[in-house]
Amino acid sequence: MSTPKSWLEFKNSGIHGMGGFAKTPIPSATMVIEYVGEKITKAESLRRCELGNHYIFALDEKFDLDGNAGWNPAKFLNHSCAPNCEAQWIEGRVWIVALREIDACEEITFNYSYDLEDYREHPCRCGAANCVGYIVAEEFFPKLIRQSEGAKISPPSP
Repeated sequence: MSTPKSWLEFKNSGIHGMGGFAKTPIPSATMVIEYVGEKITKAESLRRCELGNHYIFALDEKFDLDGNAGWNPAKFLNHSCAPNCEAQWIEGRVWIVALREIDACEEITFNYSYDLEDYREHPCRCGAANCVGYIVAEEFFPKLIRQSEGAKISPPSP
């Protein structure tokens, strides 16, 4: 896996706010960018989330990573229900890694993998053909699709 520092440029995104876009084609399996920040306890993570911090990344049972730091441009990468990257734990660090070849100018996305708790508070606007309407882990897609088909929930309006 290669890790050049100049893969991305950050600009306004059609998905949400700021996003990261490929400057050049990115080969599959490339370590695109590291998600960095302060390692914090789960208790501190909960406190910061309650204060509105949306850049917490779960590491393990004891610790999380607070990516709300000026030196972490990876915090601007957006969620997608059909991502072109995924977060991987590599040698003690969180990397955003290309799942497939990514075209120049394509927005870099990964699935934030939220659980179902309070899912309605996290509407998705990724625009993917398989978008389930909420930012959740792929394992929950079938449940939301079944509920949507049964009219128990309605996806958010664009």
